[in-house]
Amino acid sequence: MKAAVLRAPQVLEVGDIETPEAGPGELILSVRAATVCGTDLRILSGKKTKGVRFPSIIGHEFAGVVVQTGSGVTAFKNGDRVCMDPVIPCRACSYCKAGLENVCLNRQAMGYEFDGGFAEFVRIPAIALTSGNVFKMPNGMSFEAAALSEPLACCINGQKNAQVGLGDSVLIMGAGPIGLMHAALAKAAGARQVIISEPNASRRQAALERGVNHACDPMKESLLDFVKQRTDGLGADVVILAIGVPALANEALSIVRKGGRVNLFAGFSQGDMSSIDVNLIHYNEITVTGASALTRQGYELALHMLSSGQIDATSLITHRYAVADSMAAFEAASNGSALKVAIHNE
Repeated sequence: MKAAVLRAPQVLEVGDIETPEAGPGELILSVRAATVCGTDLRILSGKKTKGVRFPSIIGHEFAGVVVQTGSGVTAFKNGDRVCMDPVIPCRACSYCKAGLENVCLNRQAMGYEFDGGFAEFVRIPAIALTSGNVFKMPNGMSFEAAALSEPLACCINGQKNAQVGLGDSVLIMGAGPIGLMHAALAKAAGARQVIISEPNASRRQAALERGVNHACDPMKESLLDFVKQRTDGLGADVVILAIGVPALANEALSIVRKGGRVNLFAGFSQGDMSSIDVNLIHYNEITVTGASALTRQGYELALHMLSSGQIDATSLITHRYAVADSMAAFEAASNGSALKVAIHNE
């Protein structure tokens, strides 16, 4: 089969490798769509290393068709259209028992400990089936939409932590695919207005076309003034940092209103540090939360929101490539020319 194999940081080779076979309790999927995540770009650049192996196949946002089932598999059959939550919890550690499986001490993931979806076929390990991480796609749902259930579920986790709700003024810093998913979710949660901060003009336009109320170019005007002018001088109720730029963390704390909530959603590269004015948190009684991966419950919710059309994330996919053109796919995803990139095997 053809696959994009990560040999080392900044070394991605596309070529033919052995097609995997299903062992006991396993599935083999024909991958029909796999989408490129910002985390994939960080892995390729060497900025994210935890769980990454060399050589390996990365890619954790994917959907496909079952083409082989291992012995003992009864819940799935050849021809089933499926997708999966790629983060597999152990379900036995203290965090899993407390309902925090997304921060499981022993979690494993597709595209990390297990080979991922930037290939013609992917092997789904038995632990993913027994843990309930594999889902049948609703009828009529596209493979692209199903692949996007993973990033949308991550956003659902961040919004849950930030408690986005009715009447909120929400500022989202960054209008890439994740920022735009956050905007759609905030609207669905009943936010009064959603404000985007984004220096890229085409992405600001994409945000406005998708229902964002206001879009600010922070390179040309004060974001603080922009937000306060639209929030009666108070600041945003919720600020979501959807881009991993450490310098923006303190700015987020400056823009949220007293008693507001800041969600540091985007991951920073290892070693990146941010200078925080803790008095902003202390005296303004700001609640600051993080966001780590997703839960199976969040994935199932994302799957239903996408399949029903409540969230139209597939409009974010602007570029499509074959596995053989994976290098071009990564380039389009990294240089800002694309919103979301999909790799197809159809």
